Amino acid sequence: MSDPIKVDVWSDIACPWCFIGKRKFEQGAAAFDGEVEVEYHAFELAPDTPVDFEGSEVEFLASHKGVPAEQARAMIDRVTAIAETAGLHYDYDALQHTNTIKAHELVHHAKARGRQLEMVERLFRAYFEQGRHVGRDEDLADLAAEIGLDREEALRALREHTHLDAVRADIEVAAAYGISGVPFFVLDGKYGVSGAQEAATFASVLEQVRAKKEAAA
Repeated sequence: MSDPIKVDVWSDIACPWCFIGKRKFEQGAAAFDGEVEVEYHAFELAPDTPVDFEGSEVEFLASHKGVPAEQARAMIDRVTAIAETAGLHYDYDALQHTNTIKAHELVHHAKARGRQLEMVERLFRAYFEQGRHVGRDEDLADLAAEIGLDREEALRALREHTHLDAVRADIEVAAAYGISGVPFFVLDGKYGVSGAQEAATFASVLEQVRAKKEAAA
């Protein structure tokens, strides 16, 4: 048996394509008969976003992208439809737009306790499907508890910014790689795949990386 293929994923909790990409990558990895080891890394698409954004997602997107509200609504409708094909049910009417730096800190807290992938999944579902707030300490601690982490320990880590340096390090590595958009997948530390590709594409890339690893060995 060959060693697992390490996959480093840069993503943002507030990125609709990142949740779609997560699901499609999982489907591709399931079709691949080798072992895959996944680690998530922080990326902020809109670091200047306030914790409590006053307005709808249409208003945020129109302002952030500099497009008319009708175009922003069309963009949201499109990504919602694509999410449905991946088995995801986005609810933009309930979505609470927020700054994601604290959510990334919580992901690192969960990582230190061996629960990173569960935390990433819980945050995405909370944000895009359930209208939960993922920018405030108390709300994030609740989500941590829902996957079995100690709530008070998570709350303390968030309030003390225990993992903020690790989040900033992720962002610095993304800049060094030249990553300007997410999701972005780095396989075996060498091969980059940008965007929410189809499951078959991910499976094919995993096969190619394994073949290269075996040839090099």
